[in-house]
Amino acid sequence: MKLSLYEVAKVVEAQNIISEFDDVPLKQIEFDSRRIEKGDLFLPLKGERDGHDFIEKAFENGAVATFSEKEISGHPYILVKDCLKAFQELAKYYIEKMRLDVIAVTGSNGKTSTKDMIEAVLATTYKTYKTQGNYNNEIGLPYTVLHMPDDTEKIVLEMGQDHMGDIHLLSEIVQPHIAVVTLIGEAHLEFFGSREKIAQGKMQITDGMNSHGILIAPGDPIIDPYLPENQMVIRFGENQEIFVNSIEESKNSLRFTTNVLEQALTLPLSGKYNAINAMLAAYVGKLLAVAEEDILEALEHIQLTGNRTEWKKASNGADILSDVYNANPTAMRLILETFAQIVPNQGGQKIALLADMKELGPSSVDLHCQLIQALNPDDIDHLIFYGQDIEPLAQLASQMYPIGKVFFFKKTEAEDQFEDLYHHVQEILGSNDQILIKGSHSMHLEEIVNRLLA
Repeated sequence: MKLSLYEVAKVVEAQNIISEFDDVPLKQIEFDSRRIEKGDLFLPLKGERDGHDFIEKAFENGAVATFSEKEISGHPYILVKDCLKAFQELAKYYIEKMRLDVIAVTGSNGKTSTKDMIEAVLATTYKTYKTQGNYNNEIGLPYTVLHMPDDTEKIVLEMGQDHMGDIHLLSEIVQPHIAVVTLIGEAHLEFFGSREKIAQGKMQITDGMNSHGILIAPGDPIIDPYLPENQMVIRFGENQEIFVNSIEESKNSLRFTTNVLEQALTLPLSGKYNAINAMLAAYVGKLLAVAEEDILEALEHIQLTGNRTEWKKASNGADILSDVYNANPTAMRLILETFAQIVPNQGGQKIALLADMKELGPSSVDLHCQLIQALNPDDIDHLIFYGQDIEPLAQLASQMYPIGKVFFFKKTEAEDQFEDLYHHVQEILGSNDQILIKGSHSMHLEEIVNRLLA
């Protein structure tokens, strides 16, 4: 991190006399005192515990200074009204100081995969850094910025939203040069109330962009009222400026063509939605002058952040399509479409274990029920449902499927049939079978996956 104590104090308008302390170079900034190393700046944030309670521990671990919202004695410190706001202001300053291209990515589905793909493409040509893990909020994004290597030339930042205004804040901090919106779905509908409001929130990704910025967004008309007037806009999808066609899908790969590239591209991934994500990455690469052969090389060997869509092998030999990180109706439909098209081993059956999708608000039950359109006895042999809001969907499916092919296991505050669920899966899953396991992370389906692998 190319910052000194005096420089930071000036940026955040320190309210104490910083010249009382020596000006020293700062190695990193950390908000967890346990991660502090010699030469770091400590950031005490207020959460379940007040970070100010750990200032002394931070200095014991090697901190050379700390932010603080109150006066302290015995150590160098930068006095501010709000440590989090100061952190965000510092990140904004650091982006400007480093003079690098910022690529921002958001969307209800696919933003992490797209971020990973863009970073892989750009890394063939530039020193590139990206959001690590799920550091995509008001704390994680500035942390990512202030932890990028000193020689970074391009940074790819994922932006998440739980409430209206989240992405506006993040965009204002990093002022993207290129913004990518992957998809407008129903994620966090509980907090937004409508898909239109979700679209409005996602489109705030352009709020920090200047007139030279480029927005890449889906052709979905729901975003039309929120398109910027002073930036270049590229739409993707059917009958749009950039598009995917000729998709061939198998269990472990995806081959397709796009008007972005002259050659066909083969991804080591399944899921037609990944073709869209790869096309977006390729387009960003082209915008930033990455050679096509480098784009193809990067995407054909891509490795995505874990716990998304992954094929795994159960201990009995069955194939598991694990997608247990999160769930919303759009993502659920997409993964069901992919799963339906992949043929199991000879004699094997196809099983889907689907659990509640969270944060859908008053429309939750209706949105679960609408998934009946994605279920077909000709495509999936056996359905297992787990949760509470998903129960009406299970009832609809039982009317469409043969007797004995649909099962429901309850998860409520009063009763949790998780163990019964696991034993049922274990009992019916044969060595030649395929099983899709998907639900919101809070349903803890990763425990089912891990037990089947053990």
